[in-house]
Amino acid sequence: MKYALSISAGAVALALATSSVAVADDHKYAPPASANAQDFIAVFKELNGVHPGLRKAHAKGVCAAGKFTPSAAATDRFNTALFDSGEVPVTLRFSMGGGNPEADERQGTRGVGIQFQLPNNQQHNIAGITSALFSGSTPNHFLGLLQWNLKIMRGEATREDIAKYIAANPSMQAAVEWNKGKMPSTEYTNADYYGIHAFWAAGEQQREKFRWQLVPTSGNEYLTQEEQKSLPTTFLAERLMERLEADGEVSFDWHWTIGAEEDPTNDPSVLWPEDRERVHVGKITITAAGGENCTPINFDPMRVVRGIQPSDDPVLPMRSAAYAISFGQRLSNQ
Repeated sequence: MKYALSISAGAVALALATSSVAVADDHKYAPPASANAQDFIAVFKELNGVHPGLRKAHAKGVCAAGKFTPSAAATDRFNTALFDSGEVPVTLRFSMGGGNPEADERQGTRGVGIQFQLPNNQQHNIAGITSALFSGSTPNHFLGLLQWNLKIMRGEATREDIAKYIAANPSMQAAVEWNKGKMPSTEYTNADYYGIHAFWAAGEQQREKFRWQLVPTSGNEYLTQEEQKSLPTTFLAERLMERLEADGEVSFDWHWTIGAEEDPTNDPSVLWPEDRERVHVGKITITAAGGENCTPINFDPMRVVRGIQPSDDPVLPMRSAAYAISFGQRLSNQ
């Protein structure tokens, strides 16, 4: 779920400027006191309109299919069904952030959901975006950001208000800094994707905390400013299919960053230090795209298999509940 995880360049510049001065009305720019899944579904609909049968966030996307092959390092170190089964099929969905099914692909964050289909009808889900940080330490911060976007849409606020909101809430500023100056990828499959949240994995001796990152084996490539002006608003699905037709397959290396004792598991707005251990846990290879094989899937990242546990990150259960509501509404064509 991600309408404003990708913050516009204008808001970034304003936020950076505003962060150095006092915010006039701290109460006005405080996050909402509460935030639940229904709040998010409601604001997504107001921001993006009602699109029956479609996802309420990441509405625009394309299905893909392939396989996951775990590494020897993963099977030796971690005691989980995710790696015990050897090579398994995966179903993927690449998408654009937000609930607009006609989203402009020349800008904005890309997302990916992947379901690992293990023996005995077991499924393990992951969901990531092309930003390494969440826009705030709690669901409340993110809901506030969406609500300010809604006020702007209604003519009740300006981009300066969003900048002041970010400046008044320090946990949101790291995402602004990280995204500053970054351009969107030219294809779905040449961008890094980040899981953002921490999870726990069972090991031979003890469990270990981790965050994950998908790295394209073909490298990264980003749009130029000229391409942003000249490209059509829809091109990513076509490029994925052209890539597969030309090369036969495209792949990502899956890396886990192992957290130290002091690294927080409950705050997705904080990066872990760069010197943390990274384990290459396997490769995801995509061999087909298009169709509707991903449409019935709810890519809830809290659906995990034996040996993997969600952390105490407060955003995770909120995402899970919002995904469930969106899924139910899609099934009933709402």
